[in-house]
Amino acid sequence: MSIIESLQWRYATKKFDPKKILAQEKLDILKQAFNLTATSFGLQTISMLIIKNDTLRNELLGAAYNQSQIVDASHLLVLCVKNTIKEDDVDDLFDNVSHLRQTPETILEPFRNNLKSIMQNKSLEEQQEWSINQAYIALGNLMTVCAVERIDSCPMEGFDRAQFDAILKLNERHLKSILLLPVGYRAEDDMFSSFKKVRKELKHSIVEM
Repeated sequence: MSIIESLQWRYATKKFDPKKILAQEKLDILKQAFNLTATSFGLQTISMLIIKNDTLRNELLGAAYNQSQIVDASHLLVLCVKNTIKEDDVDDLFDNVSHLRQTPETILEPFRNNLKSIMQNKSLEEQQEWSINQAYIALGNLMTVCAVERIDSCPMEGFDRAQFDAILKLNERHLKSILLLPVGYRAEDDMFSSFKKVRKELKHSIVEM
């Protein structure tokens, strides 16, 4: 199918079939898609948790206001951001550039120092807001890839981040949860799957100049 047909097929799945589990091949595609998501400066200050454990997901259910997708989906993806952006994060990026592209440090050094300066001049709140923007880019990318791969998904902002962070012990990983994306396969009786998409006409959402 075309990409537009895939996007027409996609919807925010309200009811997953808990008996249908994603094959490892599909999970590997989602991992690669997340890692290949465009991020500002290529700094990748975001991480993704893939949660399959049923006991853990049941523990998280209350913190997600008992939305059943959390436990019924094949897997729960949790998009996270770093608590802080440090010089080591910048060095990791440019060291990787040096290794993979064999770029001399004489060329990289001014860019390395400039990015360190940009991040140092951001407050903690600004750093996190900047990283959160990257998480939303990743969410959109994952949803599109899911549609192409015929994987159902349901993007979620409605959950208690502090409770998720505590249950998942994210502070030990220097991370904060931002977004959820349960993924799997829709239940046959999910009535929302047959609803027509409601969108503005293109003339009301697109401006050509």
